[in-house]
Amino acid sequence: MDPAVDGPGGPAPLLSSDVTLISMADERLSEETGAAEDRFLRACRLQPVDRTPVWFMRQAGRYLPEYRAMRKGRDILEMCRSPETATEVTLLPFRYMPLDAAILFSDIMVPVAAMGADVRIESGIGPVVEHPIRSPADVRRLRPLDPEADVPYVFEAIRLLRKELTVPLVGFSGAPFTLASYLVEGGPSRSQEMTKAFMHGDPARWELLMEVLGAAVLAYLLAQVAAGAQAVQVFDSWAGTLDPDDYVRFVLPTMRQIFGGLAPLGVPRIHFGVGTGELLALMREAGADVIGVDWRVPLHEAWERIGFDVAIQGNLDPAACLGPWETVEAKALAVLRRAAGRPGHIFNLGHGVLPGTPVATLQQLVHLVHERTERASADGAEPESAEEAGPA
Repeated sequence: MDPAVDGPGGPAPLLSSDVTLISMADERLSEETGAAEDRFLRACRLQPVDRTPVWFMRQAGRYLPEYRAMRKGRDILEMCRSPETATEVTLLPFRYMPLDAAILFSDIMVPVAAMGADVRIESGIGPVVEHPIRSPADVRRLRPLDPEADVPYVFEAIRLLRKELTVPLVGFSGAPFTLASYLVEGGPSRSQEMTKAFMHGDPARWELLMEVLGAAVLAYLLAQVAAGAQAVQVFDSWAGTLDPDDYVRFVLPTMRQIFGGLAPLGVPRIHFGVGTGELLALMREAGADVIGVDWRVPLHEAWERIGFDVAIQGNLDPAACLGPWETVEAKALAVLRRAAGRPGHIFNLGHGVLPGTPVATLQQLVHLVHERTERASADGAEPESAEEAGPA
C-alpha cells in the first residue's frame, strides 16, 4: 500500500505566490527558541522534532542569481580554495529561505586535486582528469592526504561559517567509488566501463586505490568535524551503476571503515547515492545514521529497505521543481505522507537543485514542508499520522 496514493483527499489549495508572505510566515515559525537550531540534528538521531527539517543538495548553486554572477568567468576549484568565497556562497540561500541546515560550498574533487590528480571542472560536463589511472604506477601517484596541510582553506571556511550560521553545518566528501570512477574514467561515465574493467581485471590494484581514497576521505571528514562541521555527508553519485555483488565485494568494506572511523565523533553521518534502490540495505550495513535516497524509490519503500531504526533523507524529484507549483506541491505532500510523521525524516530532493529551478518554488517548498508538518512540541510529541501529513 502506498500512503501517498491511498491517503485521503486531493491537493490542498495553492499557497500564496507572494514571497513576502511566505518569508514572514517562515520567520515566525523559526523564532521559537532553539527549535530551528537543532531540528536537523534531532531528526538525524531519530528524535522528535517540532516540524520536519528541510534542506537541499546544491542549495547554493546556479539557480541563484548571485551565484551565477560570482561564478561567471571563475574556476570552481579556485572558488572553493577561497574561504571567504566559500563562506559567502554557502550563506546565499539563507537570504531567500529558512533552511534547517547549511552544506559547505566545495567540490568532491577538492581533496583529490590536493593529492596530485590533475583535475579541472568543465562547465556542463563535470570533473575531467587529464591523466586517468591506467597502471599501478598511476595509483601510486596519489599522495596520502594531509588535510590541514593540503586543504586548509576548507577548514577555515568551516570556522568562518560557524560564526555566521544559526543552523547546523554539513561537511561532505565524495565516496571512494565515485572518486575512483572519475580518476579511472577521466570524467563522468554512465556505464563505468573502464572502472568495472579495472575492478574485475586487477582486484588487488583496485583494493589499493580504494584503500588510498578511503583513508583520504576519512581523514578529510575527521578534519571537517574538528573544524566545526556538525554533520557529514558522503556522496556516492555513481554507486548505482553497480550490482549488489560488486558493491559488497569492491565498495562496502571501505565504506564500513569510513563510517566506523567517524562513529566516535558522535556527529550524524549521512550516506547518499544515486540510483541505489537495490543497494539501500547494503548502504545501511555500511554504518551511516542517515541514508539519503533519490526519487526512484517511494520514500516509505526505501525506509522499509533500510529499516525504521535509521533516519532517511529525501526524496522529491528535482526535475519536478521545474514544473508548475501544483505539481511540486502534490509530489512534496506525497513524500510527506509516505514518511507518515515518523521521527527521522529529513526532507530533501532526490539529487541536487537543477540550475533552472525558480527560487520562488524552493521558497514555497520550504514553507510547505514546515507548515504541513508542524507539531505541538519537539519533546515527546506524537508523530503525525499519514493523514495529518497529507493534503487537507
